[in-house]
Amino acid sequence: MRADDLIPLGRTGLRVSRLGLGLASVGGLFAPVTEARAAAVLERAWDLGVRLYDTAPVYGYGLSERRAGAALGGRDRDAFVLCTKVGRLIEPGGPDTQPIWADPPPGVGPRKDYSYAGVLRSVAESLERLGMDRVDVLHVHDPDEEFGTAVGEAYRALADLRERGTIGAVSIGVNHAPVAARFLRRAASPGPDCVLLAGRYGLLDQSGLDELLPLCAERGVAVLAAGVYHGGLLAEPGPGTPHAHAPVEPGTAARIAGWRELCGRYGVPLLAAAVRFPFGHPAVAAVVVGARSAAEVEQSAAWLAHPVPAELWAGARRSGLLRAGGPAPPPG
Repeated sequence: MRADDLIPLGRTGLRVSRLGLGLASVGGLFAPVTEARAAAVLERAWDLGVRLYDTAPVYGYGLSERRAGAALGGRDRDAFVLCTKVGRLIEPGGPDTQPIWADPPPGVGPRKDYSYAGVLRSVAESLERLGMDRVDVLHVHDPDEEFGTAVGEAYRALADLRERGTIGAVSIGVNHAPVAARFLRRAASPGPDCVLLAGRYGLLDQSGLDELLPLCAERGVAVLAAGVYHGGLLAEPGPGTPHAHAPVEPGTAARIAGWRELCGRYGVPLLAAAVRFPFGHPAVAAVVVGARSAAEVEQSAAWLAHPVPAELWAGARRSGLLRAGGPAPPPG
């Protein structure tokens, strides 16, 4: 499987690369990233065939969107799919600040707003920061924060934009699979086209299989699997990995050790297994990974292309690392 393999994004009419680039890191997630390095990340991703880019207003309080626009603004607009999010406005004195952003612009912060008017304002401000005339996919970001308003007003605003052809797809961006399943069931027909699911369908957490992924497959909703490295837990601790100086829960540590042993037995890098695993489910269209350097983009593309034998997935089932009867990627 290659980073530049293109696939339809569910029922949307859009086509995305199998590997997508999440742009939280270039917005300064956990550690600062210079303008030059951010530009190099996006340029290398493009050279590798990545044609799916995911950002958000809250990523560096607008910094990620500005950097995405600067890097992609000169490209053929029909050659890539750009996603951003609604639910938080960036404004002077915004109170919903987060300590995870290393160098956000001074004096501004996020404010939650899932209202119809707030969503339209968010889209307009995102377009201004991006310097573009359209966004392809808009996610309702963390709808569990204000679920009633998010599934009502925010979804209605995005559905209206979709109906007018202003955007290509309506999505939700979630960290919890049950929230996404609830949203899909509650949203007015025809409902969201996509789900960006972070950290809930990977080697350490497969809770997306409980309800959400079968529901998405049934309804033709495309899934973008993010957080497949589980916040760096599967990587060796180092700068930019938030667990570097924090203890890991014993059960999680045991699962990581089990995966390391199994992958070592078959000569497969652990992160290659991590980035390949979500493609076993038919609802998953792409995997979205972050990067704070050009080398990290290259490494993710190489891991995606690394062969993983069927025997490894079978061994994972036998050892309880994967659910019995759950899907596994095709070999190769």
